[in-house]
Amino acid sequence: MKKRYKLTDLDCANCAAKMEAAIKKIDGVHDATVSFMAQKLTIDADDARFDAIMKEVVEACRKVEPDCVVNM
Repeated sequence: MKKRYKLTDLDCANCAAKMEAAIKKIDGVHDATVSFMAQKLTIDADDARFDAIMKEVVEACRKVEPDCVVNM
């Protein structure tokens, strides 16, 4: 399943790159991109575990950028 989410308070391109790398390491994620300019997260992950994967994604984003919010 491929979905797009708007990000709020993503402060820098370096943080976006760190988030993207962390998200790609999560089991079940096929591909992910975090765009600093567009303030968007695009993720392609397993359909069966998508909700659980998204919880891990939100945690990974908070570790890199505590103020960043994934608007679901």
